Amino acid sequence: MTQGNAQQEIRRDGVLGIHSLDHFIMDVPDLAEAKSYFQLFGLDVRDEAGALGLYCFGDDHRWAVIRQGTPKRLAGLVFGCFADDLPRFKDHLESMGLAIEGDDQSVRFKDPVGFPLEIRIAPRTANNDLAPLLPEGGSSEKRAAPLRSEAKPVHPARLSHLAMFTGDLDASLDFYQKALGLRLSDRSLDIVAFLHAPHGSDHHTVALLGGTGPGLHHSSWEMRSLNEVGSGAMHMAQNGFDYSWGMGRHVLGSNYFHYVRDPWGSWTEYSAGMDYIPASMDWQGQDHHPEDSFYLWGPDVPAGFTDNLEQG
Repeated sequence: MTQGNAQQEIRRDGVLGIHSLDHFIMDVPDLAEAKSYFQLFGLDVRDEAGALGLYCFGDDHRWAVIRQGTPKRLAGLVFGCFADDLPRFKDHLESMGLAIEGDDQSVRFKDPVGFPLEIRIAPRTANNDLAPLLPEGGSSEKRAAPLRSEAKPVHPARLSHLAMFTGDLDASLDFYQKALGLRLSDRSLDIVAFLHAPHGSDHHTVALLGGTGPGLHHSSWEMRSLNEVGSGAMHMAQNGFDYSWGMGRHVLGSNYFHYVRDPWGSWTEYSAGMDYIPASMDWQGQDHHPEDSFYLWGPDVPAGFTDNLEQG
């Protein structure tokens, strides 16, 4: 993934809003178990000062910090902003009556259910355009698929988005739009709302689920093809993580998916082919009934898929 000055220049003028989801923080009871799981999933897991950093191979951006802690919990989200927007964010958050902390690089505060959030000056990590989706179909000259014994492990390209339980959906949706400048992409009643960053991003940077909160529903990782989604799913199943949902295709976001249940009851998603909302576009978010918004095709949803075990 390319970062740097060219990446930073993609911006919607006159709009105060985060440009990217920088990383998430999660506490788990057993770091060794977490390291094994995320390595199997295809991530570059690095030991860092008593915690784990989750990276994608070939990229030094840290997408998650996994800490030792009981019980398991989603412990924070960190968003990236442009350098000149940070002072504006501080003034804006204070005008909302929020208690803030920070320095010249970041500002920290909490959402309506007390969940920790941070906005920091950081390189843009959102996609610049629609992510490529490789066809990887058949070939007229030779066999396209590798022998199964020669198939290589798949590795995500980047963190696509994160879905979290938030409590009252309308209150949380209002807060995340006002505080972070996120914009509604689509929603389904009081069940879920999908939000995108205003400076150009995938259909959703964050998904908010109503009900009890906070809590992690899933982290989603961008793959380059359907074949990678399927290969990742089979690899996880062969290594004991066969409680899953997929393969299928979502409606809101349009991405192909396969979810794997992690050791702590939340989910990790292989995702490919999500819709993209350019910085220049005023996407018209709509409210959709569940039967027409969850998934276009795929297997039945497994039991416990929408449980928030962090609030159990």
